[in-house]
Amino acid sequence: MDNAKGYVSFILHAHLPFIHHPESEDYLEEEWLFEAISETYIPLLLNFKKLEDEKVDFRITMSLTPPLLNMLDNKLLQRRYIKYLKKHIELCTKEVKRTAYDARLNELSKYYLKRYSNDLHVFKDVYNCNLISAFKHFQDIGVLEIITCGATHGYFPILYVNEKTIRAQIAVGVQTYIKYFGKPPRGIWLPECGYVHEADKYLKEFGIQYIITESHGILYADPTPVFGTFAPIVSPQGIVAFGRDIESSRQVWSSVCGYPGDFNYREFYRDIGYDADYDYIKPYIAKNGVRVNTGIKYHRITSKGDFKDYYNVQWAKDSAEKQAGHFFDSRVQQINELSSVMSPVKPLIVCPYDAELYGHWWYEGPYWLYILFKKIYYDEGNFKLITPGEYIDKYPEMQESTPCISSWGANGYSEVWLNGSNDYVHRHLHVAGDRMVELAHLFPNEKNALRKKALNQCARELLLAQSSDWLFIITHGTMVDYAKKRIKDHIGRFTKLYEQIKENNIDREFLKSISSKDCIFPEIDYMVYF
Repeated sequence: MDNAKGYVSFILHAHLPFIHHPESEDYLEEEWLFEAISETYIPLLLNFKKLEDEKVDFRITMSLTPPLLNMLDNKLLQRRYIKYLKKHIELCTKEVKRTAYDARLNELSKYYLKRYSNDLHVFKDVYNCNLISAFKHFQDIGVLEIITCGATHGYFPILYVNEKTIRAQIAVGVQTYIKYFGKPPRGIWLPECGYVHEADKYLKEFGIQYIITESHGILYADPTPVFGTFAPIVSPQGIVAFGRDIESSRQVWSSVCGYPGDFNYREFYRDIGYDADYDYIKPYIAKNGVRVNTGIKYHRITSKGDFKDYYNVQWAKDSAEKQAGHFFDSRVQQINELSSVMSPVKPLIVCPYDAELYGHWWYEGPYWLYILFKKIYYDEGNFKLITPGEYIDKYPEMQESTPCISSWGANGYSEVWLNGSNDYVHRHLHVAGDRMVELAHLFPNEKNALRKKALNQCARELLLAQSSDWLFIITHGTMVDYAKKRIKDHIGRFTKLYEQIKENNIDREFLKSISSKDCIFPEIDYMVYF
């Protein structure tokens, strides 16, 4: 018997762009994956395991995007992550000696040494370098619902100029999911929560039941949903849409009142990569000598000023526990208020976040989730945790309404991915998309092995160029040169192959070279563009 007055659904979007450079170890961007593994993915998995061991029944949903799955499954990147950890363990060992003059610093240096050493043990000995199977375990026991995403996080509201490119993003996303999890995905995290109704028919074609949208995608739906974001809607094509709850998101995300700004939490922007003596830290920063973050951070937020006191692990845990209680109480109150006006429909609070918020940006986030899930399980509240799939199974009747075009980017629509800094990219993406469809029709079900390999590589290059991450990076002005290089490289490689295929003059060495670098989706079939 379900006595809950309402439900809360946590959805974490785990995504990184595909970064793979076998030709060089000098690409700092490769460490985005390693940082995310140590600060987000392993901490989440360890906390899920604690909940399992303590027999705490919980529910959470995560998207593991196709580029992330391909990187986690890549043997070279696995070896480089182990090398990354060993280098950090070496630095931490030196830090234990260097900080002996200060008891508080020394305790923190030992904390980091223990943490990175444990990461190495967990990654190699417990998970056998296979984090995908670690996440799959929690899906198999029924506490984690894993959903998919567009193949390379291509932004649908702009790509739909050629709908076949949206279809390919969905098709390859679903195929990748089936490869790793042995069954079709029920849901999809639309890249950047970017919704256009033209995508619905392709979502339906590939068996997707539900999507995650930004709040106004639901609030401005047609007709206006009776229950706002507090109940899902279903589009005329049969796709269920879950909208982000504004209040609960603000409590976590807001830079003014959000939990991650607590003064006891670890300061993200203070790192020994910048603080330590240059000659001492040089072996552990960028190969070209530029100071960068190492992940070893000794200070807490402390205040809004420049002064930063030393981090205290226990104080941070105390704050996380207090804020988990606050979040719990806030949802109880919110659901009490909603249930009084929504009967007989039970309100649903949808809480979608970037997974990397938990651990990478908000260091204490995974612990906060662990405490919150225990509190929900043990305390007498009025709500239960639920996944979107479970909610659909429980309450299949819902209002039919068409979500509006929307995203969760700044100002809610498309300006992050289409503005004066990056608009030049789209003409190339659209031309390449049209050419890929042309190739699929010129060479349907190609039997020649070399030409088929080239056609499949064209599909990979196009998908990699379409990644919304490059446009986002250009807009925000971080690592812009790298993002521009990736777009130029993929469009250039695609165009060269396109011309060689049409001229029947494929350069085997060129194809071999780019295939080893851009090796995402080894089973891809270019006919998804037919």
